[in-house]
Formats: sequence, C-alpha cells, structure tokens
Amino acid sequence: MDPVAPGYVAVARVLGARGTSGALNVQALAPPTVLVRGRTVWIAGRRYEVQDVKQSGRFLQVNLGGIEDRETAAKLRDKFLQVPETALDPLPPGQYYRFQLLGVMVRSSDGQDLGPITDLLTAPENDVYVVRGAYGEVLIPAVDDVVLSVDLDARVVTVEIVPGLLP
Repeated sequence: MDPVAPGYVAVARVLGARGTSGALNVQALAPPTVLVRGRTVWIAGRRYEVQDVKQSGRFLQVNLGGIEDRETAAKLRDKFLQVPETALDPLPPGQYYRFQLLGVMVRSSDGQDLGPITDLLTAPENDVYVVRGAYGEVLIPAVDDVVLSVDLDARVVTVEIVPGLLP
C-alpha cells in the first residue's frame, strides 16, 4: 500500500481495473458525498479529476480523467485516492471521518485506558473500532450502547465495558 501523504486523507482504495476503458474498482473509505464527479483526487502524488462514479455492489466503479485503458488502471491497484483534509465537508454531529478516529485513545467509563484505535472495520450492522493496548486487540462495536462519547478535541472515545467486550 502506498502511504497517505501528510495533510491528505485516503477516501478510497483501488481494488483493480474494471473493464477495458480504464475504470477503477474501488472500496470507499469515506461517505459517498466525498467521491463525486468533478472532485480532484490524488493517487501516488498525481492529480486526477473524477469523471464518473457508479455503485457496483459493495464497491464503486470510478472513472478518472487521464486513465483511459485497463493497463494504466491495473497499475493503480492497492493505491489510495486521496484528497486534502481541508477539502472535506464537515459531517453532521455524531459522524466522523475514519482518519479522525485513528490514533484516538479509547477509555472505559471508569477511566481505564484500553489503547488507541488502530483500525476501523465496516460490518453490515455497524462499524467496529480495532483497539490495541493492555488487553491485546479488542474489537469495539460502534453502537450507542457501547460508545458513550467521542471527543475529537481531547482525542478520547469513552466506552461502556459490556459483558464479553474484554478478553
């Protein structure tokens, strides 16, 4: 995987080429409003303009200006479509971009630090925070009964320890 450039956010990951015209099959990593026609994205330091976006099952089919054939598209496999953090629209209260949560400390309601969020998984029912700390890897379901508060300024997510959450 290519690293994400400082000051940029990965909004999608290229899974591979789709068809013969240079379309990309991508996994969205941001809300659907981020990856839209006319948006400028960067891949491996090169600028592209989104020409078209279509839902294709769980993934998106994206056409970018300047990528006209399958071979060029295939070379982008496992690279990130990136946008500057400053280009992202604010989300409604209670919603967060994935990049905002990575590295945030997870703390139990009784004050115990569980560790930072190291990854986020998308499950059909809800997202899951992957936390690595004193208990090893802990999977925290991002549901109201468990996640009590998210304070991005303090970089802390407060959770309720429900039965079965910790090993």
